[in-house]
Amino acid sequence: MIPLTLGQIAEITGGRVHGDAGIVVDAPPTLDSRAAEPGGLFVAIAGEHADGHEFAAQAVGVGAAAVLGSREVDAPAVIVDDVVAALGRLARHVIDELEDVTVVAITGSSGKTSAKDLLAQLLEPDGMTVATAGNFNNELGVPLTVLRADELTRFLVVEMGARALGNITELCEIVPPDVGVVLNVGHAHIGEFGSAEVIAQTKGELAEAVTSDGVVVLNADDALVAPMAARTDAAVVTFGESGDVRVGDLETDSAGCPRFTLTYDGRTAQAYVPLIGEYHAWNAAAATAAAIVLGVDLSTAIARLATVGTRSPMRMERHERPDGVVVVNDAYNANPESMAAALRAIAAVAGGHAVAVLGEMLELGAGSHESHVEVGRLAAELGFTRVVVVGEGARGIAEGAGEIATFAEDVDVAVRTLSASLSGREVVLVKASRGGRLERVANALLQG
Repeated sequence: MIPLTLGQIAEITGGRVHGDAGIVVDAPPTLDSRAAEPGGLFVAIAGEHADGHEFAAQAVGVGAAAVLGSREVDAPAVIVDDVVAALGRLARHVIDELEDVTVVAITGSSGKTSAKDLLAQLLEPDGMTVATAGNFNNELGVPLTVLRADELTRFLVVEMGARALGNITELCEIVPPDVGVVLNVGHAHIGEFGSAEVIAQTKGELAEAVTSDGVVVLNADDALVAPMAARTDAAVVTFGESGDVRVGDLETDSAGCPRFTLTYDGRTAQAYVPLIGEYHAWNAAAATAAAIVLGVDLSTAIARLATVGTRSPMRMERHERPDGVVVVNDAYNANPESMAAALRAIAAVAGGHAVAVLGEMLELGAGSHESHVEVGRLAAELGFTRVVVVGEGARGIAEGAGEIATFAEDVDVAVRTLSASLSGREVVLVKASRGGRLERVANALLQG
């Protein structure tokens, strides 16, 4: 974060200083009092279950310079009426001051975090790159990401999520994008949006936010994404089987990692991404398209793709136990598209020994039960030997999977049920929406 005094922060946010207005904040903000950095800003949110103000002293005790909050605390602070809005105003001020930073915003129903991580790794050799941590992609996460940038930052890669019309527009007002990437439109949060068309309208707000001197990167294969080209005055670059950056000859190796060709501007080269799942070819194509826009040539992008690693936790994280059981922790989130992609990826590498521990996919609305049934059917069709279904909300998966399914009421039952039957040859996928916290299953299996 660029150095600012509490007086300056108060002026920017429309707040008032409690304590010494000359105190300087010169490290990134945080919502976690335990993670406060020396010179940083602790952001105190009064939430439904916890009030951050109660942890202000702890944050200052580990080094935070001050607090941004909505009431006075026993520490230097800037007091504002709305902490979230103030944080957004502070982020907008910082990005306006950093004129040499190029902002890339990425949205989509699935794959945002993976594509963001890939793009960050493609850009880092060319300059200091700040990217969203995990999937901090909402009205809190986006400004927190922006405020990690400083005068040395060249690229800012920001993941943007949405739960309602207008959300992407609001995030783009905090951090206006120079390059906008729309990956896909699927069924994530369809229970809140109501239809895929409304999701597309929302995701397309990113295309509208890119000005005429910027670039919009769109999925040429997605019937709801490709038409977004008409919603922008910016230049448009596409990716996909028929895009400007074109994927071809896709296959996965014995480890489940995609090998494919990428073609751009008449040149074709062999590409490889050392991450599990063929869908990473599409994430890589999107990231490569954005990188090309920013001056990385095709051959360089492909060479960098071959060295990427997993940056965000609980996303197809592969772990092998001493007895040979492989546990793939993909428990951070789930929707019908990502669930199907993960099942296919595991089936491709398990050699007839694929096992899945699956939980509920949240926010799917009226079609939720049938979506879960379809996931179970797919697991059976792909040859999974066993599917452990965790929680009442996921029961449809057991219905679809039939005789290979076992229902477990909770995580503890799932672990006990599965642990006793593992022989040492299985590849176990653990996946559900974040609310299911199925990483507990993965952790328990790895602890034996």
